[in-house]
Amino acid sequence: MFGIGMPELLLILGLALIVIGPKKLPDVAKALGRGMAEFKRATEDLKNTINTESQVAETRERLQREGKIKVPGAQADGEEGTAPEESSASKADEEQTAAAERAAGEDAGWEVRNGKQ
Repeated sequence: MFGIGMPELLLILGLALIVIGPKKLPDVAKALGRGMAEFKRATEDLKNTINTESQVAETRERLQREGKIKVPGAQADGEEGTAPEESSASKADEEQTAAAERAAGEDAGWEVRNGKQ
């Protein structure tokens, strides 16, 4: 436990009792516990977000290698010299991103973003 033994812990608790007082010590301990719990939740959320983004990126790369989705801005074979329309390109990008998210299993908000509930 952080290299703190029982004698050191008792000394810290005794000093806290003297400095804070017996009436306020439970409130301070409760606030400290809530703060630590909130910090732990925030850390877990950050880890989950990083893992999700990593999985989406890996899936997008895999789908691009397999040819199931195209890299935005890249021209396919036989289409040299033709530029796609801007609106269809952005729609294609959105569809590719949605396909990668669904393939990664992270499609919880897909229906909401696309108006399907």
